[in-house]
Amino acid sequence: MAQGEPMIQSLLRDTTGYFWYLLLAATVGPFQFGFHLAELNAPQDVINCKKKAISTTTVHPNLPQCIQMNTNQFAVVSAIYTLGGLLGALGAGSFCNKYGRLRAMRLTTLFFVVGPLLESLAVNIALLCLGRFISGIGAGAAVVVVPIYISEIAPPKQKGFFGAFTQVMVNFGILVTQLLGYFLSRDNLWRIILATAGGIGAVQLLGLSLVPESPKWLAEHHSPERARSILRRIRGRKANIDDEVKAWNVDSSSQDIYEEESLLSAQPGSHPARTPNAASTSVSIFGALRHPSYRPAVIAVVVVMATQQLTGINSIVMYSVNLLSALLPTTAALLTVIISALNVIITVLCAPLSDILGRKTCILLSIAGMGVNSILLALGIYYSVKILSAIATLLFVAAFAVGLGPIPFILANELVGPEAVGAAQSWALAASWIATFLVSQFFPIINEALGRGRVYYIFAALAALCGAFIAWWVPETRGKNGADEVWGRKESRQRVE
Repeated sequence: MAQGEPMIQSLLRDTTGYFWYLLLAATVGPFQFGFHLAELNAPQDVINCKKKAISTTTVHPNLPQCIQMNTNQFAVVSAIYTLGGLLGALGAGSFCNKYGRLRAMRLTTLFFVVGPLLESLAVNIALLCLGRFISGIGAGAAVVVVPIYISEIAPPKQKGFFGAFTQVMVNFGILVTQLLGYFLSRDNLWRIILATAGGIGAVQLLGLSLVPESPKWLAEHHSPERARSILRRIRGRKANIDDEVKAWNVDSSSQDIYEEESLLSAQPGSHPARTPNAASTSVSIFGALRHPSYRPAVIAVVVVMATQQLTGINSIVMYSVNLLSALLPTTAALLTVIISALNVIITVLCAPLSDILGRKTCILLSIAGMGVNSILLALGIYYSVKILSAIATLLFVAAFAVGLGPIPFILANELVGPEAVGAAQSWALAASWIATFLVSQFFPIINEALGRGRVYYIFAALAALCGAFIAWWVPETRGKNGADEVWGRKESRQRVE
C-alpha cells in the first residue's frame, strides 16, 4: 500500500473478483467453526428439557422434543466439540503440508456434512455427542488450514487485513447461529439450527471445486510454472508478481523437466506428484518443537492461542444466554445477538489495525481491555447492576475483536518459514482447542460453584498473566521479511524432518 493511499483504493487495485471468491469459499470453514461453537447457546434450555413447549410444532414426529440433561451432561455435550477440534487440529498441519491446502479444505467439508446430520437427528446424548465430535474434527482442521491458505494467496501488503477474515467469518458464524437460535429455540425446531450447518457444508464442497491449490505450496512441490500461472490469475493479468515469485525461493529452471512430465501425466484438477525431495521441505509437529530455530515460535503461538480462550471469550459465546438470564430475563437472548453482531462489526473495522499498529500492540491492547471488562462484568453481575453488566459484556467482546480475535490465526505464518508453518499452526490450534475445552467444560460448573459472576475475576487474573508473558516473549512481525528477521537471526533457518 502506498503511503497515504486510502485503504479501499489499495484493495481495489491489489485484488480481483476471483481472489474474493477464493477468500469466501475458503473462509466458510472458519464460519462453521463459529457456527458450531455457539449453536447450543440460545436453545440450551429447550434442548435439555428445562423449557418444554405445549405446542405441537415439530420437525419430525419420531424425534423427541428435547433430550433430558443436567448441567454436567450438557457441559460434556458442549465440550466434546472441542475434543474433536483438537484431533482435527493435530492432524491438519502435516496433512496440508503433504497433500496440499486444497485437499485438506475439501476433506473438512465431509465432516461438516456428516456431523450436523447426526446432531439434528439425535435422540439421545450419545448421538448428539458423536455429531458434535465429528463437526469438531472438521472445524479443528479448517482453522489450521484456512489461515495458511489465505496468507499464501493474499496480497503481501494486506496479509494482516485479509488474515483477519478468518476471525470475521468465525464471528459471522456465531452471529448466524445466534439469530437462528433467537427465532427457533422452541419445540424441537432447534434441530433446524443444527441441520443448517450440514447444508452449508454441502454448498462449500461445491464451491471448492472452483478453487485452485495454493500457488506457494505448488511452487514448493515442483510446480513453479503452474504456481505462477495460478498466482497470475489471482492477481490479474496486469499485476506485477515477480517479487512474490522470488519470495518463494524456488529455482524453476531445475524443475522444468520434472514439472512438464508431471503435468503431462496428471488428470485435470489433480495435484502434482510428489518426489522424495518434496517431503524434505516439511517439518513434523514434534520436529518443530525439538528444533531450536522453531521452538520459540511454537511457544509463542501456543501461548497466544491459549490466551485467546483463557481470557474468557467463549464463556460469552457459549453460555451468555444462561449467564445473563437471571439478571436480564427478557433480553438475554437479544443481547447475545447484539453482542455477536458487534463482534463482526468491530472485527471488520479493526482488521487494518494490525498492519498499522503492529500485531503485538493490538494483542496487548485487546488483552488489557478484556481484563478490565472482566472485572467490571464480575461487579455488575455480583451487585445486580444491569446496565454495567450489559456494557461490560459489549466492551469485553469489542476488546477481543481488536486483536486477540483475528491476529493469532496469522502469527504462525509470520513466525516460522513455510516448511514449518503447518506444524506451528497445528500446535497453536491444539492449544486453542485444549483451552476451549477447559472453558466450555468447567465454566458452567465453576460459575455455579462460585456464583454471582465471581468466575470473571479468574479470567481477569489469567489476562494479566498471559499478557505479561506475551509482552516479554512474542516478537513483533509487522513489516518483517521472514522468520529470520522477526527473531533477529542472521543465519538461514535449518530444515528438519
